[in-house]
Parts: sequence; structure tokens; C-alpha cells
Amino acid sequence: MGEVVNLNRARKDRDKAVRKAQAVANRAAHGRTKAERVNADRDRDRASTALDGHRRDKDQD
Repeated sequence: MGEVVNLNRARKDRDKAVRKAQAVANRAAHGRTKAERVNADRDRDRASTALDGHRRDKDQD
């Protein structure tokens, strides 16, 4: 005879596994800390400012 399975427990375990997989995917997509986001924004702004500072205007040609 087969093993007795509590269907409510099996459903909850299945749903928990789905939520856990979704959480892993979300962490991979959005898993940067606030400090990492701020540093990336600061670096992007610094690079943009440096690029604008080295730009030649068409009027000066």
C-alpha cells in the first residue's frame, strides 16, 4: 500500500516552493543594496560630467 499523503500539507509545500523560486528570481533581478545603487548612480553621474567636460562644441571648430 502507498504512503498516506496529507493533501493540504502537500499543497502548502508546493506553494511554498513556488514562492521560494520566485524570491530567488527577484533577488537575482533586483538584489542590489541601497549603497550599491547609490554608488552606481554616483559613478554614472561622475562619468557623464567628465564626458561633458571633454566635449568639443561645434562653435569652437
